Amino acid sequence: MFVGIGYDVHKFTEGRKLILGGVEIPHEKGLEAHSDGDVLLHAVMDALLGACGLGDIGIHFPDTDDRYRGASSMELLKTVREKMEVEGYEPVNVDAVIVAQAPKMAPYSEFMKINIAEALALHPARVNVKATTTEGLGFEGRKEGISVQAVASVEEIGHRPPPAGPKDRT
Repeated sequence: MFVGIGYDVHKFTEGRKLILGGVEIPHEKGLEAHSDGDVLLHAVMDALLGACGLGDIGIHFPDTDDRYRGASSMELLKTVREKMEVEGYEPVNVDAVIVAQAPKMAPYSEFMKINIAEALALHPARVNVKATTTEGLGFEGRKEGISVQAVASVEEIGHRPPPAGPKDRT
């Protein structure tokens, strides 16, 4: 079993929808990003990719590539799942915490959990999404943006080819 962590931050901006875990949440501002700004899914993807030793979302979905402008992070998460399978891994569980002073996440967290579970072909009991405030401290507390921390575990389901390296000189 392998474990990875993910962390992402996006600031609030006018004129965008707020999407977290594939759920549109009513709020006066959305999150600034090249894609749809789903900071929760970005942290989850980084945790999964890290657990597999496959880098991060910036490598796989660079913000300099117009193919990903406005992209659905839910679709990107499904692509990460496919990349994992090709490399011989499958997700085991995901746990994430959303750090935001506003809006309240509790009414939406179960929907986020189900969306993530479906995208990763996991039982919903293997996914956990929770939220906390910072009691008014920091950029989250000042309602300037949202951060997310995620951890994921994966299992090897196939044999990954050995890494390329210098030839044995013996």
